[in-house]
Amino acid sequence: MSQVENDARAVDIEHPAAFYLGRTEDSLPYLYPQKNLLTHGVVIGMTGSGKTGLSVALLEEAALDGVPALVIDPKGDLSNLLLTFPALDAASFAPYVPEGEDAAAVAARWREGLERSHQSGERVARLKAAADVAVFTPGSRAGIPVSIVGSLAAPPADIVEDPELFRERVGTVATSLLGLVGVEADPVKSREHILLSTILASAWERGESLDLAALVLRIREPGKKKIGVLDLESFFPEKDRLELSVSFNNLLAAPGFSAWLEGVPLDVGAFLRTSEGKPRIAVISIAHLGDAERMFFVSVLLNEVVAWMRAQPGTQSLRALLFMDEIVGYFPPVKNPPSKAPLMLLLKQARAFGLGILLATQNPVDLDYKGLSNCGTWFVGRLQTERDKARVLEGLEGGSAHFDKAAVERTLAGLPPRTFVVHDVREPGPFLVESRFTLSYLRGPLRRDEIKKLMSGHPLLAEAKGPVTDAPAPPKGAAGEGSPEKPAVPEDIKEVYFPTTAAGALYAPVLVGHATVRFTDAKTGLDHARDATFVTPLGEGPLVTDWARAKWTKLRPDELHAEPGEGARFGDLPKEATKAKSYAAWQKAFVAWLADTQGLGRPQVAKWKLYASPGEPEAAFRARVEQRAREERDAALEALRSKYETKFTKLREAIAKAHADVREKEAEARFDNVGSALSVGAQVMSFFGGSSRRILGSAASVAQKAGRVAKSRATLEERRKKLQDLVTKGQALEAEYQSEARGIAEAHAAPEVTQIVHKPKKTGIDVKLFALGWAPTS
Repeated sequence: MSQVENDARAVDIEHPAAFYLGRTEDSLPYLYPQKNLLTHGVVIGMTGSGKTGLSVALLEEAALDGVPALVIDPKGDLSNLLLTFPALDAASFAPYVPEGEDAAAVAARWREGLERSHQSGERVARLKAAADVAVFTPGSRAGIPVSIVGSLAAPPADIVEDPELFRERVGTVATSLLGLVGVEADPVKSREHILLSTILASAWERGESLDLAALVLRIREPGKKKIGVLDLESFFPEKDRLELSVSFNNLLAAPGFSAWLEGVPLDVGAFLRTSEGKPRIAVISIAHLGDAERMFFVSVLLNEVVAWMRAQPGTQSLRALLFMDEIVGYFPPVKNPPSKAPLMLLLKQARAFGLGILLATQNPVDLDYKGLSNCGTWFVGRLQTERDKARVLEGLEGGSAHFDKAAVERTLAGLPPRTFVVHDVREPGPFLVESRFTLSYLRGPLRRDEIKKLMSGHPLLAEAKGPVTDAPAPPKGAAGEGSPEKPAVPEDIKEVYFPTTAAGALYAPVLVGHATVRFTDAKTGLDHARDATFVTPLGEGPLVTDWARAKWTKLRPDELHAEPGEGARFGDLPKEATKAKSYAAWQKAFVAWLADTQGLGRPQVAKWKLYASPGEPEAAFRARVEQRAREERDAALEALRSKYETKFTKLREAIAKAHADVREKEAEARFDNVGSALSVGAQVMSFFGGSSRRILGSAASVAQKAGRVAKSRATLEERRKKLQDLVTKGQALEAEYQSEARGIAEAHAAPEVTQIVHKPKKTGIDVKLFALGWAPTS
């Protein structure tokens, strides 16, 4: 084991349900309780304060504990989360070291910084393995492009049925859209805003989704004769509507806008986890966008987060994080940009759904501090101007009944880099923390070509969906040259034709079977039916048809035609295919083949008797499993905390009294400042593992210093010994608590997810269509 790993064990930085963010004034690990993020947080600090580093450290800790994060990155700094190098060698750093810097020196600096933070390459490797990191670039192909095609889709029913939520959703989307075409709209006075809101609300109330092309047409012809009590022409004449419509059409026709229409869907659940259920840090990089485009995308994304959030069950454990860097402009105190309403809603409601919000800014003046009062933890670093300090102090003072403004003001005046005043509503008062070294290499904003290189092998880039084949193409030559005369078949043999746009298409014969397949299992409570259409070629020889060669087709029976295309030609039809009795035998074989080959696979956790719902993605099921495990772990840790509460409280009181007794008898002036260490330790209590360690650490320091004083008085020696005995007792109690906490974390790790496959019975297969089909080959 390396010296670094030994040091990491000597200084305990790992604790269940806690984030290691740095060290306190008494040089002990600052372990921030994960659950505290449910009441949200804000990071404030000027350039060079360490704001980005602290934010990245928190995101890294979340990933290490299996908590996914959605990261909105207006400046491009947070793509640095891709730069994790477990080897910590110069070769790994070299491609990303700025010009003029030495890769070996940078690597050495990072190794040394991690060592000072009691970390090593092993922890970097664990981070890399714990979560996927992906950079999404809406409107650009540098990273993973994001399509906004669904941004005008009808919202979920629960939002439509909530008047306040629905009104806010309509208003923010209308404002965002108008911003894209340069219209600053007042939701109450602007006729453009009122018209767009009316169009959106009318469509969404019917469950109708729109796109920009449809919106262009609806602006000209809204489908309403009146807006309010005024007729449409009086309210918004056609000539002016045409002008607005042309603005949106120009946007749609602009060459660069095509990048907004391609890429992965705007799906928050899919952003947060891979298809296999692995947690993801999804960095949404918008640094390349203009102001209007940024506002549009952020507003749309935040609305999607609200919709996703409301679809989750309630929980008291952290399910996911939403982090937004540099919120100035998106959350101002007076104006109401389209981003503000959904962000305010999230700050007020996200806690109940397990969504933690973390916001950051280097400009603390132009912020809605009334809204930020919903944040339970403030990390305040170096500030640039006296005005900045005054504004932050005003915000902090308004959110705490026990706030020493003068003391905090003095502290803020002399903060070094990477040091923060932490104001946590669960603590007796503010305290200082120095942030830890990040596991990721903080290079600064990555260039587009660097992002492209780093993301080049990411699986999401391969998800550009190609067209689904409507029907399997028959083997080449299966139809020969074909004949304009269709082979004659009896009337009681049903015939269907696959759609084609080609004139003079050559058709080859196939068998088409469409059935409803039902899966039932009383043990797991399963009763699910699905429709499926399969096609298999017809050939000559002893084996005219073979369902083993069948292919699935997405076409439904009602999409198949009753007549061939114009100028059609037909291949030869096997003799057996002209006999009605053949179809009865083939249908029987089709049912047997379905019973043998069809299955419904579902992820399951056998020990919990928990099964995925039919159609539930594996990623969503694994997220449910991990969330349940996290909830059970957190509940068990809370029970452990309650178990030890009285013991730790009595011990802290006893150590404080023993410490006071030693000081009372100690006459040497060099001990005047020792008491301040104890008071600081008392201020930073968060949970027993952390608080007792800080208190005990301070007391141990007192005992060590006292041991250097001349043993001149028996009374003082007795009091020193009593203090040391209490310290030893406390250390033993701390070790006992930590051991039990780790045991709980191990016992409540997410259980194994396996697959259960359900097979249908022949009696559960209902054939709805069985026919001779004609599939185009050219």
